[in-house]
Parts: sequence; C-alpha cells; structure tokens
Amino acid sequence: MEIANFAALRRSLGTARANFLGHDLADRLADTLPNARLHVAGQRMIEVDFESDTDDVLDDTIRRAYAACEDAFDLDGEWHRLSILIGGACGRAGSDDVLLAEEAEAALAEARQGVTTVRHTLDDTREASIQLTQEIDRALDRDEMVLMYQPKVHARSQAVASVEALIRWQHPERGLILPGDFITAAERGQQIDRMTLWTISRAIRDQRVLRASGHDLRVFINISGQLLADAAFVQAACKLIDDAGDASIGFEVTETSVIRDPAGAIANLKRFDAIGIRISIDDYGSGLSSLAYLKQLPASELKIDKLFVTQLTSSNRDPLIVRSTIDLAHALDMEVVAEGVETPAALALLTVMGCDLVQGFLISRPIGLDALIAFLRDEGGARAARQTRQSFLELAGAWKRG
Repeated sequence: MEIANFAALRRSLGTARANFLGHDLADRLADTLPNARLHVAGQRMIEVDFESDTDDVLDDTIRRAYAACEDAFDLDGEWHRLSILIGGACGRAGSDDVLLAEEAEAALAEARQGVTTVRHTLDDTREASIQLTQEIDRALDRDEMVLMYQPKVHARSQAVASVEALIRWQHPERGLILPGDFITAAERGQQIDRMTLWTISRAIRDQRVLRASGHDLRVFINISGQLLADAAFVQAACKLIDDAGDASIGFEVTETSVIRDPAGAIANLKRFDAIGIRISIDDYGSGLSSLAYLKQLPASELKIDKLFVTQLTSSNRDPLIVRSTIDLAHALDMEVVAEGVETPAALALLTVMGCDLVQGFLISRPIGLDALIAFLRDEGGARAARQTRQSFLELAGAWKRG
C-alpha cells in the first residue's frame, strides 16, 4: 500500500518569517514522522509522502502531525502558535502520483470547509468505477458522450470571448453521468487519451457549426495530467488540429498535471503553443501552485480557482489573494479568468480589480450546442451585464474609496 499525504500549513506571518517557519515546521514534522519525505512547497504549504503496509496509518499520521504543531514555535525570540489544515489521500502501490495529488488537494479543500481530511483513491465505489471503465469504449463507439459548453465572457463588456467544452455521458440506463464519476475511471483504464481525442474532434465539429451561425469562438478543452507527457497523444492531438485547418482550440491544464514529468510536459505544452493552441492554467491557487512552474509554462491565460471567487465578497483575505493574482498574471502577460462567478457582487468586484474574463452560473451553466447558439443570439451575456450594472457602480465606488 502506497500512501501519499499532502499537508497545508497556513500561517499569518510576514513573508520572510513564514519561509523560516516553514523549514522549522518541516524539521519538527521530520522528527515526528521519521519515515516520511517532506518538502516545503511554498510559504503556506508543506508536502509529505510516505509508504506503509496498512491504510489506517494515514489517520494516525495526521493525528501525530496535528499533535506536533500544538507547541508554540520560537521565531527570533517571539513565540507563535500555528493553525494548520491537513488534507490526505492514499492509494495502492503504483497509484498515479498525479491522481493522488489531486485527491489530496480535494481533501484539503474539504478540510478548509471543516468537512473531512482524508480521501481514498480506491474506495467503496471501486466496483462501480470498474464497471464504468469497461463501458467507456462502448460509449465512445455508440456516441453516448456529449459536449456541454460554458461561456467565458469579458468582465467589462460582457461579450462572449470563448467557451469551455465539458464532457458528459448520456448513459442509456443511468441517464446523464457527470465527469467526476467517469473521468477518473477513464484515467485508470488508460482510456483518457481516446476520450480526449474524441472531445477535440467533436469540439472542432461544433466550432464549425458555431461559425456557420455567426459566432467565431475559441473552444477550450481540459487535458488530463496523464496526457501531457504522452508522446502518442500529443502527436495525435496536433494532427487533429492541424488537419482541421480552421480549428481555434485552447487546452486547460492544472499545474498539478505538470508534476509527473515537468520537462516532458513543458516541452509538449510549448509544442501545442507553437501550432496555435492557447494554453490556460486551470484551478490556480487550489493547492500546489508554484511560481517555478508558472514562469516556464507557455500560458496566455490563468484561471483563478473558484474556491477564492465564491467567497470573494464574504472574506477579508480572498479579495487580496485574487487582486494579487490578477496583478501577477498581468505582469506575466497573461489574461485572468475567474471561474465560479455566481453573484452580481462578485462580478462587479472582479471587474474593478481588473479581471479580464469571468465564467460561472451568473453568466450561464454548461449548456448544449443548440442552447449555446440561442444564448449567443439572445445576448445572454449582455443581459447579465445590465443586471449587474448597479451593483458594479456601488462596489466600484466603495473599492476606490477604500
């Protein structure tokens, strides 16, 4: 049994002190967890991974980590007590490192909400997952997969700039299956490459329908971390887009997806960029964000994780994080997308902050191609702009006064 545990430690200290404290904390954890490997991943993040023959050791390790942090830390003669959050994930030996990291990030997000701190990559739904894996090839053969589209709109003008393609499975017996229930199954069954190539092909076809209706929009597609260093997939994806001739495609990737093979992933992202595929960094800030990777990626777009956007108007810190992220991205010549925009107040505040694009239920839920064409025809984004105009004016004034 291989177990990976990623711990995030949040501190309210200055940058320099936080860096020192991160290493002090890592040293204390190393004494408490002698068989674990620790890495200070940032000012507020420490990664821990280890192996064990039993799966209950993860819970015990988390308890020991919390206990190790109960005593205050001496920093330049001042004593500080830490408030920490821990998210952990475990899987069998040979489990995909990227999947483990993503599960740990999800567990950490849940820990922030006070829900749970441990996830298992093989849990009680394993049998259902195996069955889905066996049906995926048939679903692709029978055209049971469908694409839904969610618009990305300019924050100020509310003009639709592009759309994100989101795959769904219209199962003949179970009805509509959401990607959270079958994407992982496809990754485990080594079918994610075929599913993604299908998505690219269908997106190119739908894009031509959009053009015929008078809407020339770039389509963004999510790319699994398994595929970024897969030479066969990269070649096939590039060929699909090159052969189309008129395709305007973007790939959304997470920083976590680069971890498996950074050199190979970055090289292939540059290859995509060279043929006109726009690269977007998805879920930025959700867990393992690293400036070391960010500055190497040929990205022209950065998406702020919805965790920060949904709490934008109810948190004191999230607006500061979002504003600094927008400034950082602009300094790196990237446009910023805020996903998870659900309220007029959030849209107004993001606009004042200089966010370029927004995406979320306030604008539109993921919708089918025909519904998207109707949305564009009826200028749904413009309606959202009119609805939020008053909120924008009020928040803009408050922000400038502050």
